[in-house]
Amino acid sequence: MANSLLTIDMITREAVRLWKNSNAFLQNVDMQYDDSFAVSGAKIGSSLRIRLPNDFTVTTGPALSVQDTAEQSTTLVLATQKHVDVGYSTADRTLSLDDYSRRVLAPMVNNLAGAVAVDIMSGSEGGICNFVANQDAGFNILSPIQSTYLRAGAVLDNNSAPIANRKIVNSPDTEASVVSSLSGLLNPQAEISRQYVTGRMYDALGFIWMKDQTTIAHTNGTLAQSSATVNGAGQTGLNLTVAALAGTLNQGDIITIDGVYQVNRITKQSTGRLRQFAVTANVAAGATTIPIYPAIVPGVGGQAVQYQTVTASPADGAAVNPTNSLAASTEYTKNFAYAPEAVTLATADLEMPKNVHEAAREQFDGVSMRMVTDYFIGTDQLITRLDVLYGYLWIRPEWAVVVADQIYG
Repeated sequence: MANSLLTIDMITREAVRLWKNSNAFLQNVDMQYDDSFAVSGAKIGSSLRIRLPNDFTVTTGPALSVQDTAEQSTTLVLATQKHVDVGYSTADRTLSLDDYSRRVLAPMVNNLAGAVAVDIMSGSEGGICNFVANQDAGFNILSPIQSTYLRAGAVLDNNSAPIANRKIVNSPDTEASVVSSLSGLLNPQAEISRQYVTGRMYDALGFIWMKDQTTIAHTNGTLAQSSATVNGAGQTGLNLTVAALAGTLNQGDIITIDGVYQVNRITKQSTGRLRQFAVTANVAAGATTIPIYPAIVPGVGGQAVQYQTVTASPADGAAVNPTNSLAASTEYTKNFAYAPEAVTLATADLEMPKNVHEAAREQFDGVSMRMVTDYFIGTDQLITRLDVLYGYLWIRPEWAVVVADQIYG
């Protein structure tokens, strides 16, 4: 019996379903759909306000110490519209839905989802401010081992990241190395067998594991160890004033400041570990200001404060160094461990155009996609475009940790 003609509604519905299964990373981020644009349709530049978690201090004794609810919020902008555009014949639409998905739709959606994942991964540069690595005596980065991932979990604990449902995303090269090095752990036999058969990690060390080819590599700037100093005591906020730099810093570099220690976000007590800061924009040699995240927020008068991040402001002349004693221009892979709530991807309904051959829009499980088909006289074809309008934001980047790996030749 001949196949009936596929409708654009059927195809669009299948596209949204395929999206959720096409990229491991996108399956494991906080996904939101904003129905406030469902009637009129969203456009690039539409924005959403997102509240951040409140933070409070604890008082000992019967006396009141009332503190304001100093709510913080941020803005997620629907800043990007990505699409895949294809020409096809009416014969393609007489396929079964399964055949059409396999031959035409799945490659479209897979590439579209991969492009969005790369965008979000790249957005972690200058956001994720925590770093762990397995290093040799010369501070060269080696493949991560069991203790590397356990330390990543400890960093998330100290930043009050949710314990449930934590994830690790590795590059394919890192995954290949890790499966081999961790295969001897005392795991159930079924788990070890599954690793052997599939070549993949699954559940281990407090994380759900995945691999994704959209992980990125990072190269540090040319700033060397012990070549930068703070200029001025008592600094706070998102900018650090320094003496003129002898080298560059790249967006996504992670630095530390001597004497400035991280505090546990709950207890406000020192973790004994230097606070790591992400450089949020490229900094040229000779510059005297470094934009950083998180903000420098010390206690006041020896007392804890809301949203405190460090034990103390940096001292005048304190050394500023690339984290973990990394040499200038060090290149490494940025795998990371994270809580899905660290990053949010939001999509919204695009405008439905009029006077076209056909159009459909579907929303499923936090994702909205639109498909439009029209006749193109220049090539005598029906042209179909599949669009997604989205914005993303690393809302709580301290709930993610870079797990560095060497670059494999």
